[in-house]
Formats: sequence, C-alpha cells, structure tokens
Amino acid sequence: MAHDILIVDDEADIRMLIAGILNDEGIKTREAADADQAFAQVAARRPSLVVLDIWLQGSRLDGLQILEQLMRDHANLPVIMISGHGNIETAVQAIKVGAYDFIEKPFKADRLLLMVERAIEAARLKRENQELKLRAGGDVELIGKSSAVNQVRQSIDKVAPTGSRVLISGPPGAGKEVVARLIHARSRRAGGPFVGLNCATMRPERLEMELFGTEAGVDGPGRKIGTFEQAHGGTLLLDEVADMPLETQGKIVRALQEQVFERVGGGQRVEVDVRVIATSNRDLQAEIEQGRFRQDLFYRLSVVPIRVPSLAERREDIPVLARHFMQRSAEASGLPTREFGEDAMAALQAYDWPGNVRQLRNVVDWLLIMAHGDPKEPIRADTLPPEIGAITPTVLKWDKGGEIMGLPLREAREVFEREYLLAQVTRFGGNISRTASFVGMERSALHRKLKSLGVHGSEKGKMFIE
Repeated sequence: MAHDILIVDDEADIRMLIAGILNDEGIKTREAADADQAFAQVAARRPSLVVLDIWLQGSRLDGLQILEQLMRDHANLPVIMISGHGNIETAVQAIKVGAYDFIEKPFKADRLLLMVERAIEAARLKRENQELKLRAGGDVELIGKSSAVNQVRQSIDKVAPTGSRVLISGPPGAGKEVVARLIHARSRRAGGPFVGLNCATMRPERLEMELFGTEAGVDGPGRKIGTFEQAHGGTLLLDEVADMPLETQGKIVRALQEQVFERVGGGQRVEVDVRVIATSNRDLQAEIEQGRFRQDLFYRLSVVPIRVPSLAERREDIPVLARHFMQRSAEASGLPTREFGEDAMAALQAYDWPGNVRQLRNVVDWLLIMAHGDPKEPIRADTLPPEIGAITPTVLKWDKGGEIMGLPLREAREVFEREYLLAQVTRFGGNISRTASFVGMERSALHRKLKSLGVHGSEKGKMFIE
C-alpha cells in the first residue's frame, strides 16, 4: 500500500520540490499552502505523514499551532517539521508538542527520504504496540495441524494478497479474529493499521459514531475520528457484524461501494481506502430471511467466505493448543510450566468445548494456577475443572488412568487386570479361594493369571507386584 504524504508549505516551489523527491520513490503526495488547506486535506483523508513548515506566510496559524491541533485530533499521525529559519529552541518545542523530527532548509533528498521512512516506521511500531497492549494475551497465529485448520490456512494464503473483502464465520471463541489478523498480516496492507470494532458490544446509537466518527460538538468538544478513517490504508474488522442495526447496515453498504462517507453531524465527504473483513457466529442467510440483515450488505461482505471450525471439529489439535497455552501462560505469570498427563489430555479431547479455543485457553490458565499436586508432576484428569471432570470417563479418574491412556489396548488391559486382582486379593487378606469365588474364576485359573501378571504373595498374606 503506497504511503500518502501531505506537504504543508507556503512556497509552491518548495512543495513541488518535496513532492518530486517523494513521487520518485513511489510515494503519493498532497499539498496545502496554509492552515485551512492543511486541515481540509486531513479531514478529507488522514495522511500517512505530514511534512509541515513552521513559518507559513498568510496563514491564520503557524506550523507549531497546526502541529498542536494535529496532535490533539490525530495523536498517532507522524509529523516532520521543516524550516529555513529554524533554531534549537524551535526544534525542541516542535518535538515536545509531538513532531517526530525537525529538518532545516535546504536539505538533501536522501536525508528527507530517510527521515520520512523512519517516521512512518516509528508510527507503525507505535500503533502495533498499542494494539498488542489492548489485546494482551491474544493470539496472532493459527495453532494446529488438523485438516480443518490446514484448509483455513490455505484460504488465508489465497485471499490475503488479493484485497478482496472476506466474511469469516464460525462459533464464538473459535479464532475468527486470529484469521482476520493473519489475512491482514499477509496482505499488501500489512504496513497499514488493523482496526477492529466489535458490533456486539456496542450500543446501537453509538455504533454509527464509532464507525464514521463525529464532528466537533456532536460527541464532545473536538472532532472524533471513526474506525473507518483510522483504518485508512489498512484493514477494518467488523466483528459480529450481524449485531449491526439495519440503518447502519445501509450506510455501510454505501461506504463499501464508494469508500466515501460523512462523519456524524457533518456534511463533508471523507475518502478512505480500507479493506473490510467481517465476522459472524450467526447464519447470515437465516438472518436475511428474518429481515434482520441486508442482502446487499451480505453479498458485498461475503466476496470470499471462510469458515473457522469449532474445537470439537478438530480435537486432534487440542494437545498442541493446550501445550502452547501452557507455555504462554507460564511465561506471562512467571510460574513453571506443567505437563499434561495422558489421562488429563484424553479428558480434554473428550470434552465438547462450547467456548472453543478461548475456553481452552482459560482452562489452561486455571490449571497452571489451581491444579493441586507437585508442579513437577503431570496434571491429572481428577484435577480438571468441574465442568470437564463431570463428563470425564470414569477410567480416566483412576489413579492409573494416566498410565492406561498411554498404552495400546492389550497392555492397558494387563495394567487394569493386575491392579484389579491385586486389590481384590488384598481385600480378602490374600485368600485366593475367596478371591476366586468373588471374581468368578477357578482357583487354579486365578493362580495362573496372578503369576502371568507378576502378582505374588508374601509371608504375611499380602500381595505384591514383581
């Protein structure tokens, strides 16, 4: 995605010079001669960066005053200040206000290009850092080797470079946002912003303001930039789009079609270049039939549909997911990692996971902190949370459950028979005749079975395993 740089200088030849240097590098530019033109350009479309002269003849605001307003309304917008009459005090003041750096005229083309590159990269890193802080603990990779996950990966690889709109469906907690972020990361817009808006958590009357922004006085004293504008040059994720009110759906259709919209309370057209990815855990075709979702919006969003499977549909991925979450949770908490016993892992794979991957992650976090026993010992099935333990097969709750689940059927049967018969013989004080009668075997057959299983008696009538 080409960068879009706004050049603000009162001298036309300086604007032309800077534009020529940037255009030669494939960078798009726009120009403004004074404060009003500069604000109008930013209002029409937020640029990737502003090159701003300090002294603007004939402008109602000088460069520092423009910088202050830009930092107030667009805190993450990188600005490089330029001046032919600069001094150390002016440079320091500009950087304190929020400018990335200061460059004096006349300047070399290489120095300007290097500064522009660094400013845009610093802004990108700052934005990514903010996103990571907001998403503390979130995933940015698709874990698993099942055929269902591999199909999703193949779809991501095909659609990511195209720029097409994508509709991601799947149950809550399955990883729809992870898929959306991977599409963005592997697209040509990877250097641009990734902005998400959860339609399910937003009040209907607020949703339109969050999407399109507001003019000053509508929702506070200043102008508010909406998510559509924040995502310019990048990707906008409309999470759980089925929860969007019908009226807002109609405005989204127009914005998708024309890449133009108006802020709430304003009449100025704002142009953007945004790729939209939508997610939903509902059947949107059924929502259309019920009159709750616009058909024209569905077809615009669902250019490429991708379905994310539930965790129950890819149980073979549970072991690698559980170990991944355990490692990450241990790193975050400073606690040592714990291994999963075979019985515990089998129980996790037998559970249906209505909350999908998100629920599994929470369970692993809980186990790291709450599971009893020596941290050096594997987590057992009987330490799992109640909602999982309630449906865990009985054999997995046995103290040999972990051993059994790691063996083939023949060896597992031998372990069970040995433990069962040892317990029964001990129960009857080593009396083989009474034991044989209780378990339904001939006395001689029980002797042979005990011998084959390595169970022998002691002088005190107690049994032991060889």
